[in-house]
Amino acid sequence: GGRRRSDAGRLARPRLHRQSHQVALEARRLAVRGVIQGVGFRPFVFRLARSGNLAGWVLNGERGVDIHVEGSAAALADFEQSVRGQAPPAAKIESLESRSAHVEGFPDFVIRESEKRGLPSARISPDLPVCGTCLGELFDPGDRRFSYPYVNCTDCGPRYSIILALPYDRPQTTMGAWAMCVQCRREYQDSGDRRFHAQPTACPKCGPAYFLRSAASTIVGSAGIREAAELLRCGRILAVKGLGGYHLACDARNAAAVAEMRSRKYRKERPFAVMARDLGAARELVQLDPPAEALLTSAQRPIVLAPARARLDGVAPDNREIGVMLPYTPLQHLLFAAGAPDVLVMTSANRSSEPIAYRDEDAFERLSGIADAFLVGEREIARRIDDSVARAGPYGPAVLRHARGYAPGNVAQVPASRPILAVGADLKNTITLVVDGQAFVSQHIGDLDQFGAFESFKEAVDDLCSMYEVRMEDLLVVHDAHPQYASTEYALSLPGDHLAVQHHRAHVASVLAERGDRQTRVAAVSFDGTGYGDDGTIWGGEFFVGNLADGFVRAAHLRSAMLPGGDGAARHPAQCAAGFLAQISDLPDMAAGPFHFPRRYRDAHELLRKGVRSFATTSVGRLFDAVAALVGFTREISFEGQAAMWLEHLAWSGANAAPYPFPLRDGELDFRPLLQAVIKDRLRERAAADIALAFHLGVAKAVARACATLPAQRIVLSGGVFQNALLLELLSAEFGDRAWINHRVPPNDGGISLGQAAIAAALLP
Repeated sequence: GGRRRSDAGRLARPRLHRQSHQVALEARRLAVRGVIQGVGFRPFVFRLARSGNLAGWVLNGERGVDIHVEGSAAALADFEQSVRGQAPPAAKIESLESRSAHVEGFPDFVIRESEKRGLPSARISPDLPVCGTCLGELFDPGDRRFSYPYVNCTDCGPRYSIILALPYDRPQTTMGAWAMCVQCRREYQDSGDRRFHAQPTACPKCGPAYFLRSAASTIVGSAGIREAAELLRCGRILAVKGLGGYHLACDARNAAAVAEMRSRKYRKERPFAVMARDLGAARELVQLDPPAEALLTSAQRPIVLAPARARLDGVAPDNREIGVMLPYTPLQHLLFAAGAPDVLVMTSANRSSEPIAYRDEDAFERLSGIADAFLVGEREIARRIDDSVARAGPYGPAVLRHARGYAPGNVAQVPASRPILAVGADLKNTITLVVDGQAFVSQHIGDLDQFGAFESFKEAVDDLCSMYEVRMEDLLVVHDAHPQYASTEYALSLPGDHLAVQHHRAHVASVLAERGDRQTRVAAVSFDGTGYGDDGTIWGGEFFVGNLADGFVRAAHLRSAMLPGGDGAARHPAQCAAGFLAQISDLPDMAAGPFHFPRRYRDAHELLRKGVRSFATTSVGRLFDAVAALVGFTREISFEGQAAMWLEHLAWSGANAAPYPFPLRDGELDFRPLLQAVIKDRLRERAAADIALAFHLGVAKAVARACATLPAQRIVLSGGVFQNALLLELLSAEFGDRAWINHRVPPNDGGISLGQAAIAAALLP
């Protein structure tokens, strides 16, 4: 059973001797807050107290873990120091309050049943990767959990994806349907065993199983896993049930299988993530510097974006990076051990733009035309959770999609006099719930214009509010200022008070909320594709001055252009370019070489000439699209941000480039000289990569010059444009450590909800 043998003898005795009567007894009451439920923290405290011959109790409460401990003053001091410094690896202590208490004369130290006295605010542990000790059991033929896909202990395994309610106890998880066998119960109750109070613990005798389901047969257990590996080797597509939903998997080195996956998913060009068998295989795929490798092997096990070393046809078209992750569940390790290809495409199981499938019957229905077979686990998933995406950059690691391993983390302390629900934006949606001054950010939900994602959004609101037992009537509900956002309309349908927060100020506030900084005066740059501005136009190239306590004043912005066709321009870079180029005189024939703009460009000009369906914008994201069109990306995009990613990919291979002119005039960044320079260089057949690099350099220099004119102590960079790794590299050379970026929540719209909550909290009395 994997017991910790070193001190089992003294820990296992049923009763402790009390301190000698010559020693004065004292008592302390400790309130521990953080990620400390479901990570082996109570068993750790239990063992620590008994090894120190102390008495008292430990229990899970609504806000964290509460401890009452009695013993000598010296022993209590040692105990408290050890609690702070020796907690289990998955635990994260945010605060520990200690006060004197009455000595009650307990005979020994025990784990008490969870108490319920008020509203919960305990941190829920994210899902954890399988630990090394459990992996050892998984592949040990002599262990009773040999080849068991649900092996776990207090240091690893599912948490958020199986929790139904707080406190985190087995009956309130999706493991509640399986009663422990005698051996598992013995381990669960043994203070010397690492499964002591491990809520999801199970074994082949008493726990859930896996089976392979295909049109031809159903194969249970290890034989099903071996057959699944064989199907992957043969180029088939497999739906695999994971922690937070199903993946679609195929051999990443099999170009035909990858192409078939794209065809069946209706996913034209958006990059696929891959899972490498181990760290060695990952190093062969991508360039991993120490920060990226640390991120890849971290407890969160995100998809890490890193420059490609190997060619995987069809996996990440027109992209210098590959998103790679390592196995994090026992089943994934078993698949590789059974002979699955060493690099698998491992992508969310859905059709393009739909949310990930996580309920079995729904998966069978929705994926029936995509997957050749289903590898299904019997344990239910409580809520859908995608894989997280992260990158190690010049300012350190940054999360680009906040999901498995991170959610529903407390990402910031947001002091507030009442609970706050912030519903985010309509793209890359997350929600944030502030309870007891703690900001809990949900998993990535997706784009709310898709029906399934909007249903998931509503479920997430109910889920978090229910989990923390917050009444809707007591909430301050915060939403984007855009009156037609689906999230806004839903927020206004909820009871409680309501507050609108401007989109780009929320981006800025998300950075400061992460840092817990309310007072520092910053020059803040918020660049993205679209957001509703104070004047009702489409913003996206904004400079602010201010702080979280007093608010942010718009100090500069990109020169306004027109977007012919509105949202359609975001899908067609040439159509977008028409709006910017309308301000350029003496244009060449854009339908001729080297530009070859499609008819849509001419049609867009007609809309502008007639003043029909054209909207003012200051969006830097749309400027990137316009430049991409000038450099050669003239077709329709197949996923959001594609043209800008293509332009960045080109720029990385550029050389000998000076920045294009991008002057600041009367508080406006004037894009006209920049576009004129791009057109001139295209006409003289300058290399596209050099043009792309000169554009990025021009943007970086313009941002630096604009910020230099603003009175501030620090620089803040946020918004989807700052997912651009090259732009961040260039800005780090300009600003050094003066600049702050997002780390815990995405710079894209996935961070908006945290910023909304922070601004709302600052306005409360």
